[in-house]
Amino acid sequence: MDIVLLEGDITTRNVDAVVNAANSSLLGGGGVDGAIHRAAGPELLQACRALRRTDYPDGLPVGQAAATEGFNLPARWVIHTVGPNALAGETDPELLRQAFTNSLDVALQLGASTVAFPAISAGVYGWDADDVARTAVQAVRNHPGTGIERVEFVLFSEPVAQAFRTALESRD
Repeated sequence: MDIVLLEGDITTRNVDAVVNAANSSLLGGGGVDGAIHRAAGPELLQACRALRRTDYPDGLPVGQAAATEGFNLPARWVIHTVGPNALAGETDPELLRQAFTNSLDVALQLGASTVAFPAISAGVYGWDADDVARTAVQAVRNHPGTGIERVEFVLFSEPVAQAFRTALESRD
């Protein structure tokens, strides 16, 4: 599997699936979540409301992942995952790892061969970018799934990109 790092806008990536750093409501928010909802169009919110009515009436649990269509995005699917919120006391790195791993599991179930990830939990959820980068890279490298050919980490700023660059250069 190829792992690449890009600095830019995840909503423009021509991949099979983009991962949305969602909140548990699945109804949109700020940051990456808001950008994906805006770019995908109102149909994404309708699809997320349907997920809430059926599979996740109490919201998507932290570390879990669920998929919808990509609608107006170049990506065919959006994989929504809820990263842990360090500012709310969710500091278990296992929950962060699960957000990446479960997103890859859903990608495999969909038949996706290319996936773009943001820096889940590194923004308003207060996780240190270095910790997110290490966890993300390890989760992707250690994922047993075959069929995913390319993972892109699409990052919103140079400091976060540098954290991922360092993690990718490390072999730990």
